[in-house]
Amino acid sequence: MRVYEGDILTVDAQDSVARYLVEDDGRILFVGDDLPAEYEEVPVEHLGERALCPAFVDTHEHLASFATFNAGLNVMHARSNRDIQAMVVDFAKRCSSKILVAFGASPYSVIEGRLLSRDELDEVCPDRPVFMVKYDGHACVVNTALLEKIDGKVKGLRGYHPESGEMNQEAFFAVSDYITGSLSIPELIGNIQKALDFLAGRGIGMVHSVSGVGFAGDLDISLEKWLGKSAQGGFQVRVFPQSMDVGVATKRKLPRIGGCFECALDGCFGSHDAALVDCYDDAIGGCGVLYYSDEQVIDFCKAANRAGLQIEMHAIGDAAFDQATRALKAALDDTPREDHRHGIIHACLPTEEGIAICAEYGIHLPVQTSFIGWPQEPDSYLSDILGAKRAARLNPLRRFVDSGIILSAGSDAPCTDPDPILWMQRACSHSVPEQSLTVREALRICTYNGAWVTFDEKDRGSLEIGKMADMVILSQNPYNMAPEDLGNLKMERIILSGKPYKPQHQNALAAVARGMVSGGRV
Repeated sequence: MRVYEGDILTVDAQDSVARYLVEDDGRILFVGDDLPAEYEEVPVEHLGERALCPAFVDTHEHLASFATFNAGLNVMHARSNRDIQAMVVDFAKRCSSKILVAFGASPYSVIEGRLLSRDELDEVCPDRPVFMVKYDGHACVVNTALLEKIDGKVKGLRGYHPESGEMNQEAFFAVSDYITGSLSIPELIGNIQKALDFLAGRGIGMVHSVSGVGFAGDLDISLEKWLGKSAQGGFQVRVFPQSMDVGVATKRKLPRIGGCFECALDGCFGSHDAALVDCYDDAIGGCGVLYYSDEQVIDFCKAANRAGLQIEMHAIGDAAFDQATRALKAALDDTPREDHRHGIIHACLPTEEGIAICAEYGIHLPVQTSFIGWPQEPDSYLSDILGAKRAARLNPLRRFVDSGIILSAGSDAPCTDPDPILWMQRACSHSVPEQSLTVREALRICTYNGAWVTFDEKDRGSLEIGKMADMVILSQNPYNMAPEDLGNLKMERIILSGKPYKPQHQNALAAVARGMVSGGRV
């Protein structure tokens, strides 16, 4: 049993701040301003200037992919292709893997203003295969050593560009399959466990993972399900299989389906394939790509909704957002459900018609506030391709909240850093100031709302009597900070099930075996 004294940010329905919290055996026994006499002899942790809040929830992440790239080279913060070359040289000296995996290259955040090329990779690493994934996770650059290994698998596919080494669309998926297929199962399990430790180090106690693309036989879905059930230290994993086949979810007894890739209705702005109502403003032009017809998306949504599954779909452009809202409306008109918790991921460029449908039908939005002011895809680039007026409509957080739509926050890792404090900062300092959230609203979308998305709010998401003691100690009380100062906030310690989180230490066989027989939630 332990007492915490200080600023207790409960994130309950009243958004109350209490003075005391009592934890025992992983559950919260008391929250309030006056400590009952029965707890006066219990050891006390005095928070001082610090604050206690619920553990954070990442509501959209590609866990197995993030785990793979997290074990590799992160070039996201490089500011030139020369910097990336130097980082590859250094990584090659430190890494013993047969294939060097890197992530985060962007043509928009480097001084050259273009993507790193095959020739530039060959200059610094001619002999070992290099798989350099673009920041948006929708394309890659390969060097000659890797191209020689996979050429027969990707030649002739859409998105195959051997001269530059860039692979996108079908070619990118084929290369990704080759890379993930080269990983041993113990290696993949170890990477996932390290990823859980990394997330916990950022104050995240639960992750919603979209899985099932890029791994043979949907291996990532199975492993994440088992590892989620067997995770030590109280860490929680909720798995969304990325498929338009309802059976992929039902045969694994998962209550939800969706994500990106196979459940993506369009692409992204960085690849000019986010689907738009009106075409792009730059020289490339075009209106992007809708990957499915309205009929296909409606049929999927009806089938999944009838099966009682929770649905999420990727939609970035306004045409895709409208398609998603129409399909979910059709599904709910076909089979009404009071508490379905269907969602549209990203929802970067919504329409007023789509917002109205979301509000009326209770469709939530797992958004990525880290896309706001994103160095890999800066505001100047978005204004160039969309026009200033349309770019000002991106990620309208205030508009969503004022419409009564429930938002949750996620990283889309590996695309952005899974850092809840960054999510809060970006949400409160929007590029369009009137679309900013308050600090209290930002904390809610990073905590309670994330638990709510997967029906976990009875046990997690807020600090209330009877709930699990999943908590984070922050260096300051964010409610007392100006939005522009939130970047100075630090996560000092995460406590899950009442205990300080300890790194995962099970070996691969034990972790999988425990998960296969466990009755835990995923």
